Amino acid sequence: MPKNQPKGLNAPMTTRIIRYGSRVQAWVYRRTNGRVGGTWRIGAGFRRPVPTLLLEHRGRKSGKIFAAPLLYLVDGQDLVIVGSQGGLANHPQWYLNLLADPNAHVRIRAEHYPVLARVADAEQRQRLWPLLTELYADFDAYQSWTEREIPVVLLSRTGA
Repeated sequence: MPKNQPKGLNAPMTTRIIRYGSRVQAWVYRRTNGRVGGTWRIGAGFRRPVPTLLLEHRGRKSGKIFAAPLLYLVDGQDLVIVGSQGGLANHPQWYLNLLADPNAHVRIRAEHYPVLARVADAEQRQRLWPLLTELYADFDAYQSWTEREIPVVLLSRTGA
C-alpha cells in the first residue's frame, strides 16, 4: 500500500462522493458561468484558490457527453489538467474517455471551445509536474497515495 494513504480512500463510497460532487459542481458552474465553482477552494486550494474548468468529453461506452470540473494550468497555448482523482487507485473516467476520443470541449467561465487532448510524454510531465504542484500542492500527496502514475494531459484549442 502506498505511504500515508487515508483510510477508506479507495472505498466505493469515496468514488460515489467524487462522482456526485462533480456532477453538482458542473451543474452549478454551467448555470453561473463559473462565478460559482470556477475556483477550487478545498485542500491546498483553501489558502491559494485554483482556477477550474469544465471538461466536456464523450463517454467511451455510452457515447453520452459528460462534464468534469478540473483544476487547470495554462502552459503557453495549452491547458494542462491532471488525472489525480484525489489519489484513488484507478484513473478517472474522463481520462479513459479521452484516451478513446481525444476530441473534447472546455468551458472556462462563459467561454466554450473545442480542444484536442494528448497525454504528456515523460519529458513534458517532468517539466510540468513542479508547476502543477506549485499550483496545487495536494497533487504530490495524491501521487504518494497511489501506485499508478497520475496522468498529466495537455489540451490544445482546435478550430473545429
